[in-house]
Amino acid sequence: MDPFASPHNLDKELYSLLAEASSNLCEWFAESGSQGPMPDSFDLPEASPAKEGVSNKVLLSELQLLMKGSYRPCHPGSLAHLDPPPLSASIVGELICAGLNNNLLAEELSPSLSSLERNLCKWFCEKLGFGNLSGGVAASGGSLSNLMALVMARNISGLASDPSAVFFASEDCHVSFSKAVQIMGLEKESLLKVPTDEKGELKISSLSSSLKKIKSEGKKCFAIVATAGTTVRGSIDPLSEIAQFCKKEKVWLHIDGSIGGIYGLSKITSEIVHGLGSADSITVNPQKLLGIAKTSSLLLVANKKHLSSTFSTGLPYTEPITGNDFHGGELGIQGTRSAESLKLWIGLRQLGEGGIEKILLDSIRRRCYLESIIDSSKFKIISGPLHLLAFTPINYSYSQASDWSVQTRNLLLAKKFMLSRPLYGDRYYLKAVLGNPNTKFDDLKLLANLINNSTT
Repeated sequence: MDPFASPHNLDKELYSLLAEASSNLCEWFAESGSQGPMPDSFDLPEASPAKEGVSNKVLLSELQLLMKGSYRPCHPGSLAHLDPPPLSASIVGELICAGLNNNLLAEELSPSLSSLERNLCKWFCEKLGFGNLSGGVAASGGSLSNLMALVMARNISGLASDPSAVFFASEDCHVSFSKAVQIMGLEKESLLKVPTDEKGELKISSLSSSLKKIKSEGKKCFAIVATAGTTVRGSIDPLSEIAQFCKKEKVWLHIDGSIGGIYGLSKITSEIVHGLGSADSITVNPQKLLGIAKTSSLLLVANKKHLSSTFSTGLPYTEPITGNDFHGGELGIQGTRSAESLKLWIGLRQLGEGGIEKILLDSIRRRCYLESIIDSSKFKIISGPLHLLAFTPINYSYSQASDWSVQTRNLLLAKKFMLSRPLYGDRYYLKAVLGNPNTKFDDLKLLANLINNSTT
């Protein structure tokens, strides 16, 4: 069999391969409810290629081994992380994206898809409150989007060659900002973390005093990062107040909305993240809640020209674009890039604005319900306005909380519930992410009963 699809006739071998692989995937979904979030055990196929290529039958059987050993985000008990099951249309989008194999590096390598990405980013910008000059670019994950935002902020501020330049973020900011410091060649101390209040939100008063302190030391700030949805409890920093502060101080504001930014798409939930449109840049990750197949992240900017002025070096091996647009490879760090926006576009088209809003509201309802039935006389519960919560026994010592978290997580796994085990502050918690649409209130009742009895 020719391993490449025929450009002249319907390739029956490809048709058969895709049909059987799709059938196997559908069966994998169908059996997931009777399994658990994690496999009990699994076998691996041979990793290296054989001397001669194997048949489609062998390929499919080896794929089955990998599927059986995979994490199952569609299981109702999969509540550990920000990894919901994928939309059916987004799965189709992934398939078509792979088949087209277009490259968002340059317009001539992805004519329709480059235009689609621009239009989709523009729609997101308008929904989140940006103006006419806005735009964006897709990236492979929020960590990359955050890195590009910091590189851009440092460049626009004129501090790209200042080794003492700093930026601020809350003490609950994502680990991607510590990675960015290393990648950007900054000192570890270049990331200055601002204390949070009892709700897990950045303290403006502390930010103000910290900025005054670094100014007195002769240092300059190139960005302030606000978080719309912290990793453990889903807290939202006071975005509007931080935006006013940044405007006054003439400092770039980046909002890491990887978790919570998506709530700005609904009029009902947008008040939770009020102030998004006042930022200079925003990271949004539709993959974390809307069921867009990985990866799906957008870096949105109030002024699209800042992307090209930071990242454009010219692409001498491609034809120039007429007009004011730039090739996709000139709008970010990545050059070669798959058309990930196709998965996002088709998923959003499948949902419609009503479907998007339902996902957002249902996720909050599940969190509120679980929070209401966990025994608050036994557990300290921390959460925010989104779909995350964490809990730990009241009055336990560090070692007791650590032992409890390990034992209870294992107990829950045995009952087909998977929660994560973050270290937050001075103790271990168990965390539930309520973004799985397959999780029903009856599932949460059973989960809460197991949790409430875990300290007896």
